[in-house]
Amino acid sequence: MAMASTSGALVTPRLYTCSGETPRRGARLGEVAAISPGALVWEDGIITYAGPAAGSPASLDEVSGCVVPGFVDCHTHLPFYGWREDEFAARLAGSSYRDLHGEGGISRSARMLREASDEEILEFCRPLVADMAAHGTTAFEMKTGYGQSVEAELRQARLARSLAEEVPQTCTVTLLACHAVPPDTSRTDWVRQACDELIPTAAAEGLVDAVDIYVEDIAFTLEDLEAVAEAAATAGLPLRCHADQLGPSGAGGAAVAVGARSADHLNNLSAAGVEALGSAAATAAVLLPASTLMLRAELPPVTELVDAGAAIAISTDFNPGTSPVLSMPEVIGLGCSLYGLEEEAALIAATVNPAWVLGLDRDHGSLEVGKRADFLVLDAADVAAVPYRLGHNPVAATYVGGALVAP
Repeated sequence: MAMASTSGALVTPRLYTCSGETPRRGARLGEVAAISPGALVWEDGIITYAGPAAGSPASLDEVSGCVVPGFVDCHTHLPFYGWREDEFAARLAGSSYRDLHGEGGISRSARMLREASDEEILEFCRPLVADMAAHGTTAFEMKTGYGQSVEAELRQARLARSLAEEVPQTCTVTLLACHAVPPDTSRTDWVRQACDELIPTAAAEGLVDAVDIYVEDIAFTLEDLEAVAEAAATAGLPLRCHADQLGPSGAGGAAVAVGARSADHLNNLSAAGVEALGSAAATAAVLLPASTLMLRAELPPVTELVDAGAAIAISTDFNPGTSPVLSMPEVIGLGCSLYGLEEEAALIAATVNPAWVLGLDRDHGSLEVGKRADFLVLDAADVAAVPYRLGHNPVAATYVGGALVAP
């Protein structure tokens, strides 16, 4: 992709800088620091001014829509290969996710990944990442978890790093070391391999930025979470946790207890889990409304989390089985309509807070002097239009490092 100029200046009817406390919590979740009219100036990909238009030090190009920070998608399952629409049809016909978990589900995606070449996988993923950019995603996480062996997990991590080198967005890679128990392996044996071999090797090779585990009755236990947390800490990597998605496992509170960076899903989070996340300084609540919709799952206790003071992020959970959704505007809309988030709170949950989850908040997530010029020009003057027009892509232009990358 030929990169445009990385310097420029614009004036907008409303500039949402989203500056302030990181991560944003509780009653402060909706503090977006909007300026009307506002100006944004950047040189060599770095913001040099973000403030009132009248105080701008540069001549300005006028845009008709508002300007917001680029969206940060902190929970995806890229890279993967192939789709599983027949499983969606099976769920509509009455099958549950658990019913499909054996031959289908994660194991099926693992087989498809294993049977494809490296280039086939990258060729499959490239247009998806480009589509993410067109929908305003300027930074995102990728996960392993479709490997189901030490070597296959490392291969997926290397593919993620290769993809990251090709695309304009900032990318992080998470080792989902315990996603599903591999065939012909006991759960305890796989956890041992993950802790003793996989996590240390991935860390030593610099392949990953964090470690993740799926705690569920069809996957891994709270005891496994503790073992993986210890291995991640030894390797110097932050921990994340798929928690309380299909049933109440207690993993949300347990993630806080082991100092995880995030607890994700939380559809069946208990009152004790809400209290733990509300008081946690180190652990964010990552909510995934598209997978909630696709699975027709229980709604997480979002209002309770906000009232308790939790740091909330929203993300796509982009994956071929339960959330084939890559659009952050769609997720913002679902976060408002399904979960009751107000539009400005949803903007923070899609920018500032997920940047913090990924450890990128020093340079990403808000529009402030010295930060990277990752921003979006929307086709409306107010961010309320994003969740209001569900299904419409409101992103008129996406800039990464000050360069126009979409359209």
